[in-house]
Amino acid sequence: MDKNALSRRTFLQLFAAVSTSGFLAGCGGGAASSDSGTAADAAAGEDFTITFAQGADPRGLDPAYADDGESAQVWTQIYENLLQYADDSCEVVPGLADLPEVSDDGLTYTFKVKEGITFHDGTPFNADAARQSIARQLEPDRTEDMAYAGFTFGSEAEGNGIESIEAPDDTTLVIHMRAASTPFLANLAMCMASPIVAPTAFETAIETPVGTGPYKFVSWTKGDNIVLERNEDYWNPENAGKAKQIVFRFIAEAAPRVTALTNGEVDIINGIDEAVVGTVTDGGCVIDARDGMNINYMAFRTDQGVCADPAVRIALSKAINVPELVESLYGEYGTYANSIMPLWMAPYDEDVVQTQYDPEAAATELADLGVKSVKCITYSNPRPYNGKGGQVLAEAIQGYLTKAGVEMTIDTYDWTTYRTKIETETFDICFYGWSGDNGDPDNFMNLLSDANVSMNVARYDNPEYKKLISDGLQTPTGADRDEIYHQLEQINAAEQVWLPISHSQQLVGVRPEVTGYNLHPSSIVFLRGTTKA
Repeated sequence: MDKNALSRRTFLQLFAAVSTSGFLAGCGGGAASSDSGTAADAAAGEDFTITFAQGADPRGLDPAYADDGESAQVWTQIYENLLQYADDSCEVVPGLADLPEVSDDGLTYTFKVKEGITFHDGTPFNADAARQSIARQLEPDRTEDMAYAGFTFGSEAEGNGIESIEAPDDTTLVIHMRAASTPFLANLAMCMASPIVAPTAFETAIETPVGTGPYKFVSWTKGDNIVLERNEDYWNPENAGKAKQIVFRFIAEAAPRVTALTNGEVDIINGIDEAVVGTVTDGGCVIDARDGMNINYMAFRTDQGVCADPAVRIALSKAINVPELVESLYGEYGTYANSIMPLWMAPYDEDVVQTQYDPEAAATELADLGVKSVKCITYSNPRPYNGKGGQVLAEAIQGYLTKAGVEMTIDTYDWTTYRTKIETETFDICFYGWSGDNGDPDNFMNLLSDANVSMNVARYDNPEYKKLISDGLQTPTGADRDEIYHQLEQINAAEQVWLPISHSQQLVGVRPEVTGYNLHPSSIVFLRGTTKA
């Protein structure tokens, strides 16, 4: 790894300690400082501030290096992609470029990028800038801390993704693929890896981002807030920012986050669950609930330890009454996950049979296998797929396993620290989840074939599974492709790599005077059109 990559990894590791201590200062629910604006500012024409509160700082603000929702929520206001999604779906529409011409063999994509656009630092956006932003994430320049790069742009080892990229002139970008890829255009619209970063900011964007979007970065006070300001030179009047400033506040616990909302200190909050719905509405605010494109799951470590044995994974799963668990924890805002993908997205998975609850068989099998204890690591922060946070979920699972004669130890970390521990810590079980990026089944199922352990936390390595993933990438949309992903779902159920738990509704709390935000199926809240009376 080169020196710059090492410095970025060091930043992420050191930031874990900084942000953990910063959360303590952020839990009091106090208003943002006056020089950055507060949600109580009166709207005066366009001179008002929108304040958005979430549970944690970003891990970083360069989409090549960070891959968490807290980071993406901020940078999607700053960066733009060659292509983007429609406001209410994952339909791909033009962004910084028009929809491309695609060769008959599906291997060459030719884009015409738009003219007259500049980055926030005044440097021009053109085809070569887009090329550089993507090319730094391709092999051999890709570094191991670019978690989403292989997932988004493919790899030589897997025989897929981008083989080469060129910009023959300022308005033409040509991408050559190793193999046809049905989800490729959807990948280019994702909020991870694909946003175009100014080449002048490659070395600094993790803390000081530079994009072309409707909002410009101003400052980041770790553990407290990030301030953005409207880009007055934004190229697209239809999508220009309404608010003069957007302030992101970081409040780790749900209760003080709700208090900040009902007190008028912030305008919008996320990372909440059904337990606070009544408090939000009783405080005169609004709950916006949408069907989520997500999965909340328990992952077994498959490369080492007791759970490397599929029989152990299946026996442990038999000890857990997942439907009961989902109903008791999530109520009407979560549904039992019969499948990795929500059934509204993949109705062909209705007949997948997950391991059924059988406590007597679980106790007998675990005793016969000699399993007396397992080590679990989890996260404390609420997540879009698990508003309760990982600690509460882990304790519920712990209760079931205790009844089956297995002790489960639990180590809990704040989200930023947890992302590092997933890669470095020894464990048998961890809790994780996924919010779909692009509405394509590959976006979910590919996780279990990814070489990056921050994506494939179970460390699952199955050649048959990988072959099906490759087939799915190259198969056109239709019944044949659906059947491939159906087979992949069945392999997970049979091997019990993950125990699917729930699909969660997206919940945000909003002040009644606030309108115009876009709660997208990808779990991002786009704020450019947000106003308040």
